[in-house]
Amino acid sequence: MNTVLTEKYNVPAPRYTSYPTVPFWQRNAPTSQAWFDTVSDKFETNQEISLYIHLPFCEKLCTYCGCNKRITKNHGVEERYIDTLLSEWKMYTDLLPSAPIIKELHFGGGTPTFFSPLNLIRLLSGIFKTARRPAEHSYSFEAHPNNTTEEHLLALREFGFDRISIGIQDFSLEIMKVINRQQSEEDIDNLVKSARLLGYTSVNFDLIFGLPFQTKENIRYNMEKVAQYRPERIAFYSYAHVPWISPSQRSFSVDDLPTGQAKRDLYEVGCSLLTDIGYHEIGLDHFSLPQDDLYQAQQAGELHRNFMGYTPFQTDLLIGLGASSISDSGGMYVQNEKKVETYQSMIFAETLPIIKGHALSESDRIIRHHITNLMCLGETDWYEEENRCDELYIGLDRLEDLEEDGLITSQPFCLKVTEQGRPFLRNICMALDEHYFKFKQTEQRFSQAV
Repeated sequence: MNTVLTEKYNVPAPRYTSYPTVPFWQRNAPTSQAWFDTVSDKFETNQEISLYIHLPFCEKLCTYCGCNKRITKNHGVEERYIDTLLSEWKMYTDLLPSAPIIKELHFGGGTPTFFSPLNLIRLLSGIFKTARRPAEHSYSFEAHPNNTTEEHLLALREFGFDRISIGIQDFSLEIMKVINRQQSEEDIDNLVKSARLLGYTSVNFDLIFGLPFQTKENIRYNMEKVAQYRPERIAFYSYAHVPWISPSQRSFSVDDLPTGQAKRDLYEVGCSLLTDIGYHEIGLDHFSLPQDDLYQAQQAGELHRNFMGYTPFQTDLLIGLGASSISDSGGMYVQNEKKVETYQSMIFAETLPIIKGHALSESDRIIRHHITNLMCLGETDWYEEENRCDELYIGLDRLEDLEEDGLITSQPFCLKVTEQGRPFLRNICMALDEHYFKFKQTEQRFSQAV
């Protein structure tokens, strides 16, 4: 990669799992009634939903992690938290005129397998008492290799789970020690083999580049292991160093981190090796084998991106349950209270636990459409008048420098990301982000783009 471009564009930038991004949502959260109204409207036209459930507990703190989590070895918290989730779910099902069809379901964390198999069965039994499972669906969970047992896999498989996302990060025990993560290659091997034997049809490896002391040799070894296991998908994430959000990241020095071009070189090595063994790059930081439905959706122009990541399905409504979960109706976002105890208190007081959100304006919807296209397909167009607005044209003017640098090509009413521009996808989207430039932050809120 061009070192000059890396230095020029390596600035803090959002990852664009939403637009507008969370720091630029409206000051006042939508009311519960406003949110329920938009949920009802969406459900009236399409009963298929995506459901995200946040299970925040971990027994041990992994110091690299920027997720919303609660560290505890007290498994007595499981039952009360599940009671809370089922109470929140009931708030939605009481509202809806019929049982929702759960097209997508994802358990995120935290560590979902912190919960016992019996408690996960209780949770899912409660969910599916008032919901339907279609023949074609995608149910997945995030798995820690150190504590995901065959009993966990069997319990979830009974409810239609067919995808597993394994949080590996790196195969190096030395790097794992630095980030306080306990797992072994034997743990990973046992988990992959068990999942395959029990009928999980899609395995994803989460890998990270830019971790403390990580080198190209580490990346090469990681890709040797990928070649050995052949998971259907790879999430090859850039480590986001945000110690102002996750203080645990201060446990290692910024001097221990590969940065700038050195960090990007790690990605280039990994990307090249993944390509050599048959993987295709999907959107931002994701790869899949050609037989995987993510690749097929990209080729068909149907790839979608939401708070759960890249998906071949697009539902009109995403409901998030649990502390810190985000829901999306297409026209409105809401986020739940992040602190577990406060979230539970609000639910048991029969109050929807919304603490922030955003009702999208017409221009927000249009810019969101274009940013989603860029993140999923690497191109977008505005031939149709419904995809144009003043904010779009203002953003297009900001792309002039990126086009001169060869990161995009533009024609009347369309633009495409070039191969050279793929590493700078976040920068390209940021140029269209009217909220970012209108409410320019006075402090760093995002990780570096490259």
